[in-house]
Amino acid sequence: MPSFPPFTYSSSSRSCDLLEYGDEDEEDQHDTAVNQRLVPRSHQADATNILNNLLKEYDKTLRPDIGVKPTVIDAGIYVNSIGPVSSIDMEYQIDIIFAQSWVDTRLRYNSSSMRLLTLNSNMVGLIWLPDTIFRNSKTADSHWITTPNQLLRIWNNGKILYTLRMTINAECQLQLHNFPMDEHSCPLVFSSYGYPRDEIIYKWKRKSVETSDQKYWRLYQFDFMGLRIPQTCDYVVMTVYFDLSRRMGYFTIQTYIPCILTVVLSWVSFWIKSDATPARTALGITTVLTMTTLSTVARNSLPRVSYVTAMDLFVTVCFLFVFAAMIEYAMLNYYSYNNRPPPRVQRMRHSAFSLQAYSSFNMTRVPRTMMPMGNSLFWHDYDDNCFYECLDGKDCKSFFCCYEECKEGGWRKGRIHVNIHELDTYSRVFFPTSFLLFNIVYWVSYLYL
Repeated sequence: MPSFPPFTYSSSSRSCDLLEYGDEDEEDQHDTAVNQRLVPRSHQADATNILNNLLKEYDKTLRPDIGVKPTVIDAGIYVNSIGPVSSIDMEYQIDIIFAQSWVDTRLRYNSSSMRLLTLNSNMVGLIWLPDTIFRNSKTADSHWITTPNQLLRIWNNGKILYTLRMTINAECQLQLHNFPMDEHSCPLVFSSYGYPRDEIIYKWKRKSVETSDQKYWRLYQFDFMGLRIPQTCDYVVMTVYFDLSRRMGYFTIQTYIPCILTVVLSWVSFWIKSDATPARTALGITTVLTMTTLSTVARNSLPRVSYVTAMDLFVTVCFLFVFAAMIEYAMLNYYSYNNRPPPRVQRMRHSAFSLQAYSSFNMTRVPRTMMPMGNSLFWHDYDDNCFYECLDGKDCKSFFCCYEECKEGGWRKGRIHVNIHELDTYSRVFFPTSFLLFNIVYWVSYLYL
């Protein structure tokens, strides 16, 4: 059975010291060591007589020193394991050996041969026990295999040690704003169920909390950072906090890396020709649907909280990048289609080029401008230089102006001149750069600030 020295990561060889919990003087420790040897037959009769005399007029329904002074309960905990921790149910599981020590003057006895009685669970129901409850437990089970995991020890001065092994599912209100880079302090709270403060007082015994080796714990997503006990003398409600820090490995593999790769995959469309509509559309829709699926899967690991977690923010921004890549092609396709010359003008240009070639062959010159009679369409063959000539004195309606807009509008001085046909080129630089900056700000903010 384990002892309760200061908080350390103890080995199993020290766990047998729990039998001496509550005894700080050397005489009690010596008595315990002697009692662990084989008891002679004469001592068995003495133990039987002692127990019969102790329980002859004993009333287990009354607490010790009732009406005289409060009963002081020294409490201690040995943690066998912690975990798993459920973020959805807001609870954690803990396996402990819970020890309580108090003095019952009605159980004092005189014996020179036996100063300590070590008894099994059959004696537990015959004496008064504290009505201790764990206030934040959802479910709790005692261990009964192969026999009830209970220990009862009675010293000749009336001091009693009672230990019980139990597994508790305790409530822990997790704050998930930084999920999955969050840290939590999960409490274990216990107190008396029916006795007020003036009848029972709980105290932490010095060096009363210890943990076992963590390699057997089931903290799959967390690291155990330590425990804290409030520094106050007496308590009506006793609390110990277990500090946990979440591990990011699972969520990095399942969410962060797939989201980043999906965003990078959406940039492939910038290197596909703009007239390859089926390819770029299929790629954009596929990446959007993939991000939707990843967002749904990421939310399955969380309860339905109303605030935005760190993972929600990352997944949402990745979704916006993927969606923006698809919108970029929609804009490119729309403006490219609207700025095409009408089919009739293209045919007239083709005729003009053919006529010009024919005239060149016949060493004749064809005018660059042709004007049909009446209300028929007129046009002229122009080169790219005329775009800049028609900008003077005109006013462009939109902020981003294109080369083709100089035919109908103009260019306001100081505005950005963007060639819509070069939108893919701009996107190849803008999207990776902005996503890289977002990742730098995101990880630095949540990991170091």
